[in-house]
Amino acid sequence: MLRHIFFDLDNTLMLSRTQITAEHAAVFKKLTEKMDVTVVSGAQASQIKAQIPESIGAHFYILGQTGNQALEKNGAIIWEERFSDEQASRIYSCIETIKLEFDTNVKDPNDLVENRGAQIAYSPIGHHENLDKKYAFDPGDKKRAAVIARHHAEIDALRTLGVDVVPGGTTCFDFFLVGKNKGFNVARFIENRNWIQGECVYVGDALFPGGNDASVIGIIETYSVKNPDDTFLFIEKVLAA
Repeated sequence: MLRHIFFDLDNTLMLSRTQITAEHAAVFKKLTEKMDVTVVSGAQASQIKAQIPESIGAHFYILGQTGNQALEKNGAIIWEERFSDEQASRIYSCIETIKLEFDTNVKDPNDLVENRGAQIAYSPIGHHENLDKKYAFDPGDKKRAAVIARHHAEIDALRTLGVDVVPGGTTCFDFFLVGKNKGFNVARFIENRNWIQGECVYVGDALFPGGNDASVIGIIETYSVKNPDDTFLFIEKVLAA
């Protein structure tokens, strides 16, 4: 029996960096009243709460920063990891190198890097750039994966310090603690809650090889979606069961 559902955030519950629609919010709230819901994202908790505001009345767990920040439904901290000063410094240095691969003529140079604590996200075009530009930037993550491959020496040096990087969201390079990806933290959360893995499912848009949801494959059952409309068709079926 399905009792616990994990959802990716951007492009799964809503479009990138946008608030959940009113129609979807009502359905999402109903789901949180029926079973445990956990939102898993590279974003920090404040960003997740901005996209799924408390005003809609939905109560859910948060695994922010790829799950390295875990919150109860009431917002209490379950665990929270952080980079060391040395790790953060080396990440910023790597970002400066990667930046040379991209056009430096961006709308807002101050919108490119976010330090979330246990995750640093670099967007070559900006986290709040126009949605059409964001979706056209790197569909399928191939451009960012190629950049990571070309800079293997810098990335390998980061890994010796305990930091990894993967394509995240629509435009980001997500730097996080080695091994502590979504799959690791979903498994850790299930153990922390004393849930049964067979009663869980993970829903995400990036369950393809190399996608930022792919690490969950093999941990629990997964359900791949292309966009929020796909997700809410799935939720409607769950609610009707």
